[in-house]
Amino acid sequence: MNGASREALAAARERLDSLTDSTSVDAAVLADELAAVTTLLDREVSLRRVLTDPAQAGEAKADLARRLLGSQVGGPTADVVSGMVRSRWSQSRDLVDALEQLAAVADLTAAQKSGALDDVEDELFRFGRIVSSNTELRAALTSRSATASAKGELLRSLLGGRADAATERLVTRLVTVPRGRSLESGLESLSKLAAERRDRMVAVVTSAVPLSDRQKQRLGDSLAKLYGRRMHLNLDVAPEVVGGIRVQVGDEVINGSLADRLEDASRRLAS
Repeated sequence: MNGASREALAAARERLDSLTDSTSVDAAVLADELAAVTTLLDREVSLRRVLTDPAQAGEAKADLARRLLGSQVGGPTADVVSGMVRSRWSQSRDLVDALEQLAAVADLTAAQKSGALDDVEDELFRFGRIVSSNTELRAALTSRSATASAKGELLRSLLGGRADAATERLVTRLVTVPRGRSLESGLESLSKLAAERRDRMVAVVTSAVPLSDRQKQRLGDSLAKLYGRRMHLNLDVAPEVVGGIRVQVGDEVINGSLADRLEDASRRLAS
């Protein structure tokens, strides 16, 4: 998002945080309702354009949103949506993208309140690894011919009772209502939001053997010092990584594996 939309999203995130700081607000319910509004506005293009029309007064758009939502959502959701349509958006689709992000943040907040945020971060990462290594599963979850209910039932059989409720809700929404995103990019975005919830960056660490608790602590401390932020480690084991580890933070790769150093040396000798 650019310009006005970025500012509008930041303001909406502040409103959401303010609401979910209250013990009387159920963040999981708020997430479900925001997701429902996302689906509505994604489908109703003309309505979305009216609610983001810069020629219309902000309060008039907020009143329209409240009338449309009526008793279908609770007060906190109506408050968030009303505030969002008062803001200025660079393009109408940005409003829907922002609502979708807020729904995910609300679910992550629910996990944080219950002390399960670390588990959700790890579960999202592990699920992504499972999907990337199982072509049949990925095909079933991304098939255009399969119904949303069928995909939801498949996910319930995979995650039900095995993952935190927030993880199941997040993944189910991503799979059943992808909105043009790939499964991989959607899971990556959710992982980043989860890390941001604790003001941490995500490092994907691949090693030949599992790291000890001491090694994980030392690596996390080193990366935090290097990047100036707390670091969440997503750990993966790959036997082909010989003699070291491979660390990826965003687009940057810190490569310490023997296999990759040998490959790099071979390329230099061949050139």
